[in-house]
Amino acid sequence: MKEQLVDAAYGAGWGLVKLLPEFVARPAFQTGADLATRRNGAGAQQLRRNLRRVVPGASGAELDELVRQGMRSYSRYWKEVFRLPTMDHRAIARQVDAVVVGRDVIDAAKERGKGVVLALPHTGNFDVSGIWLAQNYGEFTTVAERLKPESVWERFLAYRRSLGFDVIPLTGGGSGPFRGMVQRLKDNGVVCLVADRDLTSTGIPVTFFGEETRMPPGPARLAASTGATLAVVDNLFTEGGWGLRIHSPQLVESRADVPAATQALADGYAKDIAEHPADWHMLQKLWISDLSDTRREALGP
Repeated sequence: MKEQLVDAAYGAGWGLVKLLPEFVARPAFQTGADLATRRNGAGAQQLRRNLRRVVPGASGAELDELVRQGMRSYSRYWKEVFRLPTMDHRAIARQVDAVVVGRDVIDAAKERGKGVVLALPHTGNFDVSGIWLAQNYGEFTTVAERLKPESVWERFLAYRRSLGFDVIPLTGGGSGPFRGMVQRLKDNGVVCLVADRDLTSTGIPVTFFGEETRMPPGPARLAASTGATLAVVDNLFTEGGWGLRIHSPQLVESRADVPAATQALADGYAKDIAEHPADWHMLQKLWISDLSDTRREALGP
């Protein structure tokens, strides 16, 4: 029953929200975000703890306002998820074209002939940035966690493919995602990975806003295995649209360089997040110190 309700909720989102005029949808989602902020559930509480690391000097009132803006930003992301399939993708790409910074990073990587790995945190609307990328460079490859129930996974798969993404499931996809991404890079293509959280035993230890956490090794390992350029992507919201910046390109010479390259990614994320913290949609536990003793022990040394 729970899985049926989840599927129905997503189905209603893609079926109904796209039909609402923007002047109705926007205040409706903002009201929902404000209500969630006032209720102060687990997600809002964790967002507050996470943002305190980002802006340690903020007063209580300033942090309250930042959490409110963060929840509004997160709700805007979901509003756009449900509306993007019926929006004009070429018009979206043109708007991003007018403000994008760092397109030369992708162009230079393509000229090298070894592809590019774009690594990004959970900021802004990375689906919009993906639309811009697909419109300008063609289909690219990404990885997505297989959701439950299967019907919800199928909805998300259809959604992102409609935007021009080649989506490989993290699990249940036969040989696994790594081989497919390597082939894309060998074909001088583009791989995009959301890579600011991996609290598993395979995550790479990094220092992030002065505290220890772990981040996925995948982006740096792909770059080391293929010679692809590895770069940071910064997504953000503006009042009338979206912003996009690609920066900090690096080459990862060997697997031994993966930890240092992953730390460099973390440093790039931190700089971008500090500049627009409300657009960082991290409502989950991220730092090791927030985990239970059992979870910390499961991570290993």
